[in-house]
Amino acid sequence: MAAKPEAPIHPFATVATQDDPMTTMTPPQNNSSGSNKDYARANFQNLEGSAANAGGLGNEFNLDVILDVAVTLSMEVGRARIPIRNLLQLNQGSVVELERAAGEPLDVYANGTLIAHGEVVVVNEKFGVRLTDVVSPAERIRKLK
Repeated sequence: MAAKPEAPIHPFATVATQDDPMTTMTPPQNNSSGSNKDYARANFQNLEGSAANAGGLGNEFNLDVILDVAVTLSMEVGRARIPIRNLLQLNQGSVVELERAAGEPLDVYANGTLIAHGEVVVVNEKFGVRLTDVVSPAERIRKLK
């Protein structure tokens, strides 16, 4: 009888071994559904007091590792909701009325999350945005939940 082929391992997956000091293995057990498949449960060490806090930072986070990550900033002037019939009739010179009134501040988003409000300015013949109100970090986190 031929042996079953092993399931492919994800390229980023790690396989725990008995010699690995970061994990301990419990013996394989039958699962509660009554099938014959065995599995082993990995138990991981608690990271408190280990290399995670080796920098002496305590509860502080080291943000240096993410400072070069690029984020997409986008500015929203306003929105409009129109039927597809009207959308198909748009052509050059058409005007779409937005829900936002003239003079209201723009919304500034970072990767789709509202971070500020601002007004349009011109800098060296290019558009820019002057931030007039920045959403507090606590408010941003509250909106994520």
